[in-house]
Amino acid sequence: MAILFLDSSAVVKRYVAEAGTGWVIGLTTPSAGNVIHISVMTGAEVIAAFARRRQIGSMTPDDVERAIAEFYEDWAVLYELVRADREVVNRAMLLARRHGLRGYDSVQLASAIEVNALAKQATVAFRFISADEDLNVAAQAEGLQTENPNLHP
Repeated sequence: MAILFLDSSAVVKRYVAEAGTGWVIGLTTPSAGNVIHISVMTGAEVIAAFARRRQIGSMTPDDVERAIAEFYEDWAVLYELVRADREVVNRAMLLARRHGLRGYDSVQLASAIEVNALAKQATVAFRFISADEDLNVAAQAEGLQTENPNLHP
């Protein structure tokens, strides 16, 4: 068992077939026994990613609606949500400044740092999962163990 934090780029892979999809599904299947954390902001980012794919034609409207329905089901039961409270946002502002991150990326990293601290207290393995290499570099600089699902085709 491990505690995992997935950013939006990793979560999308659970619902859209692309590099790393099988690996992400394996990590997030309840029988794997991992505890999956995501930022509450991930909800908006994932739905926006699906809508964008519909808009550019890389997903059919039916596939988008299926992906959204599956995500909402998992949102309700699979994911542990990290709230974007004042402490998380304050840390995100520092991280954005330190690493030149985009706003939501800094919130993702701040949320992951919070979950990592909980994992350390519980002496449980922690991994930060993201397909965004810039975000992974920043996470590594902050002492997080990272994994890029794109490296698991």
